[in-house]
Amino acid sequence: MASSLTKDSVTPGTPGSEKTFFGHPRGLATLFMTEMWERFSYYGMRALLPLYLVAPGGLHLSAATATAIYSVYLSLVYLLALPGGWFADRVLGPRKTVAVAGLIIMLGHLTLALPTSGTFFAGLGLVAIGSGLLKANISTMVGHLYDGPDDPRRDGGFTLFYIGINLGAFAAPLIIGTVGENVNWHLGFALAALGMALGLAQYLLGSRHLSARSSHVPTPLSAEEKTATLRKSAMWAAVAVVFYAIVGFSGHYTLNWLLVPITIAGLIIPIMVIGRIKRDKELDRVEQSKMSAYIWFFVAAAVFWMIYDQGGSTLSIFADSSAENTIFGWNFPVSWYQSVNPVLIMALAPVFAWLWLALNRRGKEPSTATKFASGLVLIGASFFLFLAPLTIADGGHKAAAMWLVAIYFVQTVGELTVSPVGLSVTTKMAPTKYASQMMGVWFLAVTAGDATTGLLSIAGVDLNKTGIVALQATLAAVAGVAVWMYRKKVKELMGDVH
Repeated sequence: MASSLTKDSVTPGTPGSEKTFFGHPRGLATLFMTEMWERFSYYGMRALLPLYLVAPGGLHLSAATATAIYSVYLSLVYLLALPGGWFADRVLGPRKTVAVAGLIIMLGHLTLALPTSGTFFAGLGLVAIGSGLLKANISTMVGHLYDGPDDPRRDGGFTLFYIGINLGAFAAPLIIGTVGENVNWHLGFALAALGMALGLAQYLLGSRHLSARSSHVPTPLSAEEKTATLRKSAMWAAVAVVFYAIVGFSGHYTLNWLLVPITIAGLIIPIMVIGRIKRDKELDRVEQSKMSAYIWFFVAAAVFWMIYDQGGSTLSIFADSSAENTIFGWNFPVSWYQSVNPVLIMALAPVFAWLWLALNRRGKEPSTATKFASGLVLIGASFFLFLAPLTIADGGHKAAAMWLVAIYFVQTVGELTVSPVGLSVTTKMAPTKYASQMMGVWFLAVTAGDATTGLLSIAGVDLNKTGIVALQATLAAVAGVAVWMYRKKVKELMGDVH
């Protein structure tokens, strides 16, 4: 990336005032590469995870248990983004928090690389904690590089950053997935650790180009608050240790003792957080109205992510057992399906950005509610499409790979009508008091969706059955129609937000 740094005249004293990264502050190169390598490690491990869980040479678990573990893991990653933002705001500041996060993620992948099943869940936990610490804070630091929200380079900077995410996500299954499936599972996890190590090294070397604001702790804990926080944390940790020690030594421990509490937390905490904000009497009438509208988007997003994230579990496990994973007679690893979405995102995101602008100029751009409704109908359509390969497999035949590619294509188009739109509307509708917390609230929609999938799997529901897939598809389609039917009511609640 060094070759792409060019001389440019910018205001002296700003971050990266001597050189720029495609016309942006040089610190963007540091964050671009950090996020690219972190996503490389995250998506590489994620592509291997469900396959390793069901493989005879892996943990050899049932498909339902593997889906439950995968879903609970994703739920935990997004759930921990909220305390991850709090930790940066109150304790270390974003810059140091991201460095700590990178180290924890690397150690987590190294733990996964150990050839023992006993350390596996500890490794997953470490990666989830590190990802939660990193997720919200690295995006915050991208914003710090620019001179406020009106800096004309800001949107372009986030677009470049988004490309880094998808480059890492695209390359990871092709490299880590191939090594993990064809050579050795644990070597694949070790490659994920190497990717994070490279990202952490260049982050530490290039951190001098970041904004000074990234080192600032916005609202540091007082000495009393630190003591109280440590006391409460120690108390809850002790309760957990004692509880699991009793369960373990009494011989009653099963994996569900770990999965069920996390899953329930993934469902209850989002409801509690949204409820607490909605009940806050300090919010004025307009803010209350916007939060009422936001609940519609939040629930819609949770339904969307419940189905969408099964692309890495339900669909992947189906491909492993029931698909003909070949192109022109050439076999490819199952994990490669996970590269389809990021390459489609990079191809289609500019098209959608152009389309919304073109429609806006003509006064025909769909409302946010209509976009969300479209996303829900599309994610439902993707699972209606999934019924075809399921039927083929039920007939004793292998389904063609292009069925799965088509499903991922429809899901990606749906994602582009929900994910960027949801991020944008979250920032626009956030009450002033909760402006910095609302992005974490948006991530909780992913938590709720994945926790629902996890709960179904824990209950023994086989998500690869035709009836269950049809039921989920119908739920999403009905939810999409409901959002569309009430779009005028939602638009009224949104007030001046368009």
